Amino acid sequence: MSPIAPARVASPMLLGGAHAASFLPLAAQLGFTGAKLFSDKLGAASAAKMCRSVVVKGLEALMLESLLTARKFGVEQAVLDSLQSTSADTWRTQGRYMISRALVHGRRRAEEMREAARTVAEAGLAPRMSGACAEWQEWAADHSAAANEGLEQMLDTLLAPRRGAATC
Repeated sequence: MSPIAPARVASPMLLGGAHAASFLPLAAQLGFTGAKLFSDKLGAASAAKMCRSVVVKGLEALMLESLLTARKFGVEQAVLDSLQSTSADTWRTQGRYMISRALVHGRRRAEEMREAARTVAEAGLAPRMSGACAEWQEWAADHSAAANEGLEQMLDTLLAPRRGAATC
């Protein structure tokens, strides 16, 4: 239910299903101090994780699409300044962080978002955002080499034409 680093084995973890309560003491003994009993109903913990992923990975995909478009028009600073006025967080730092996470973990996150899309569909809703997010995450994974660059260089690298590569 959070990034694995820095907490690693102590990261928040929801346990669910008929055997979750009996597993909890063993999990604690193994060092999984962030584990907690969520539900005895099978699938409830997974549904909570998938719903969280719709937001977290969706924000990353939105940031990727927004700042790449803004960079193409040369207006990324205006977008970041506007976002900054709505939040105490630094959007330049947050934007770079979100995009780099998609670049580094995009392949796994794309698969997770396909699972999230199935979860949304099982709820009887159209998974429009989840499906699109999976596509952005998959695209981002093909550009992981840019993950260690500063924001502007990262955006320029992602926007640079690449022979035979799909465009953003």
